[in-house]
Amino acid sequence: MSHAEEHAGTRRDFLYYATAGAGAVAGGAAVWTLVDQMNPSADVKALSSIFVDVSGVEVGTQLTVKWRGKPVFIRRRTADEIAAARDVTMSDLIDAKAENANIAPEADASDENRALDEAGEWLVMMGVCTHLGCVPLGNASGDFGGWFCPCHGSHYDTSGRIRKGPAPRNLDVPVAAFVDATTIKLG
Repeated sequence: MSHAEEHAGTRRDFLYYATAGAGAVAGGAAVWTLVDQMNPSADVKALSSIFVDVSGVEVGTQLTVKWRGKPVFIRRRTADEIAAARDVTMSDLIDAKAENANIAPEADASDENRALDEAGEWLVMMGVCTHLGCVPLGNASGDFGGWFCPCHGSHYDTSGRIRKGPAPRNLDVPVAAFVDATTIKLG
């Protein structure tokens, strides 16, 4: 084998490797573009979490905000509402399981698991009836002093748990947390 033939073989190998490398880079770029386009857009990311100023919410009142196109009830409960919610026997509840967004599935639907803070003063729930998606009335409505859905007669207690009526489960609890003393982050 002559020196020219050896040199041609290495040049051919180089061209194979260079072509394969260029193909891999081009394929990776195409796949990256396809995967990246599946990420949520900036406007969707902006709606995925919101910050709510609750400094003006007095004890015994409720603030309703819109998040992800649905109402969210933020209630600052009175001591009597907290006591009423915590005095309920779990066996009296229609839905004693916790199947909500921020409650561990193995936990029960006790008021301590549903409240946002340890004292139980703050309660954050989706304002959508779990029967057919109506918006329940608040401000101590219904037979249990919580929320009442007039469309089909579902009654929720002061912890947002279904107590009477056709709704199959408690009002959902979204992922929420205090970021400071007066601001709640939803999502």
